[in-house]
Amino acid sequence: MPYLLVVTLIWAFSFSLIGEYLAGRVDSDFAVLFRVAVAALVFVPFTLWRGLPKRLLGGLWLAGALQFGVTYLCLYRSFTVLTVPEVLLFTVLTPIYVTLLDDALARRFNPWALVAALVAVGGGVIIRFERLEGDYLLGFLLLQLANATFAAGQVLCRRLLARYPTPQPLYRYFGHFFLGALLLAVPSFLLFGNAGRLPQTAVQWGVLVWMGLFATALGMFWWVKGSVRVDAGTLAVMNELHVPAGLLVNLLIWNRDADLPRIALGGAVILASLWLNRLGRAPRGPGGPSFALSRRAR
Repeated sequence: MPYLLVVTLIWAFSFSLIGEYLAGRVDSDFAVLFRVAVAALVFVPFTLWRGLPKRLLGGLWLAGALQFGVTYLCLYRSFTVLTVPEVLLFTVLTPIYVTLLDDALARRFNPWALVAALVAVGGGVIIRFERLEGDYLLGFLLLQLANATFAAGQVLCRRLLARYPTPQPLYRYFGHFFLGALLLAVPSFLLFGNAGRLPQTAVQWGVLVWMGLFATALGMFWWVKGSVRVDAGTLAVMNELHVPAGLLVNLLIWNRDADLPRIALGGAVILASLWLNRLGRAPRGPGGPSFALSRRAR
């Protein structure tokens, strides 16, 4: 849980930094490519290429392509047909996808985890809901694909580390995750990027470096480490905590208008969903499944 909370705080700052310094100024495909490239440079020097299960490495490449490839291609394109409030509203469904995908892969159904995810989504809707206007069906479908692939990447990483334990620490093979992301980030920029909208100021470059190093490299690394220490229901709910955290950061630092009662109410609902998930969690016996990493992998 501590890893997930730290990353939630990092990502909460990221939303405001993107909105204040990058959105509408720096090409979105270049921003994604730069983030992934910086993250790859952090981990690739430590990356092992031999002696690891091939399915583990292939799965990490796939997870990276899902979370930083398909997800961001759909997310950025949804802004062409949706207003910002609509985008924010439609992204609150990620916890449901996390819960359903994890249950499907495990061939089980945990109603408490689904209830907790639904309650967390309700908290996000309370905070972000705005009246929907215009033609938003295409945007809605794009964002549901983005939500589903982001959730799938999380669930896939979590299950890969449980199924293919290795004595090597995670940082020795996590570079494969970002190499998988580059498989889609590079052609996306080449096909859709605008070279005339590269960063022009030191602040913009600084924000991109910060995003690549902290929000992407360390953020995803800590998020994956944290995801294997909690159950799927808790992971689903943690996907929703960025909503109140991001709004509070934006309010406190950039003094944007915000409905504090709605933030407080929605945040309380999200926290209540954590309690619901814990209440319904079945106790594990000594031989039950565990998602804990080995000591060296930590």
